[in-house]
Amino acid sequence: MNEGYSKVFVSLDGTEQQDFVLARAIKVAANNGAKLIIGHVIDSTALESAGSYPVDLIAGLEESFRNSIAEQLQEAEENPDIPEVQVIVKAGRIRETLKDEMLDVIQPDLVMCGARGLSSIKYALLGSISTFLLRSTECDILVVK
Repeated sequence: MNEGYSKVFVSLDGTEQQDFVLARAIKVAANNGAKLIIGHVIDSTALESAGSYPVDLIAGLEESFRNSIAEQLQEAEENPDIPEVQVIVKAGRIRETLKDEMLDVIQPDLVMCGARGLSSIKYALLGSISTFLLRSTECDILVVK
């Protein structure tokens, strides 16, 4: 019986820490011979509150994200120990989109994310995605610091 992971989902937030988090996810997926799913949610909350925004804005933000991970994505795709690599980018409210449209659909064995290191004031106002994942996800969670 294989007790490793078969589907590793890594949630990336576009910060400078995402390279480190993705590198860890690539290692974990390779060590387990697991499919790697890279997820990113473009936060549309600010865009929604503005009322309207240029139609191509979301596409531009998605392209920017994909460009930011291009080298590491290629590394993962070329790794013989990772059977499949998938990138999913969606726009929406981060928590709801991540949980309802990604994790509930994919049903990974492991979810990896970074710790943003918010100050206590920002944490009180914004909350934490890693804490949200711990409370609302049934699989293992690995928070990379």
